Amino acid sequence: MDTKQLVQQWFDLWSTGDYPNLPISDNFTHTSPFGTIHGKTAYIDIIKENEAKFLGYTFELHDGIYQNQNACVRYTAKQGDDFRLDISEWYYIKEGVIDKIVSYYHIGEIRQDRKIEAYSR
Repeated sequence: MDTKQLVQQWFDLWSTGDYPNLPISDNFTHTSPFGTIHGKTAYIDIIKENEAKFLGYTFELHDGIYQNQNACVRYTAKQGDDFRLDISEWYYIKEGVIDKIVSYYHIGEIRQDRKIEAYSR
């Protein structure tokens, strides 16, 4: 399976809620604005304990760059009618499975002192 197919499988499994079968290594790490989760077991356990926050998404993929051992995908995740999140993620592949993901997205309001004036009007 090539990198693009592997990443597509990741999204397909999330879309169906089949997270126990995600193509990730035992040493998988997921880094996001919330921190880093180390290990497949810890990752799956966190999802299981928080299914309402993790499941029920649809994904609109906008762009992807795919290489032999890594990929970057920009997408919008939507859950219900009132939640959407724009995300860019880096996927690192090892031995045919995803070994690491580094995810970038905005998780809150921008502090007043960090706003750019032209965008604040």
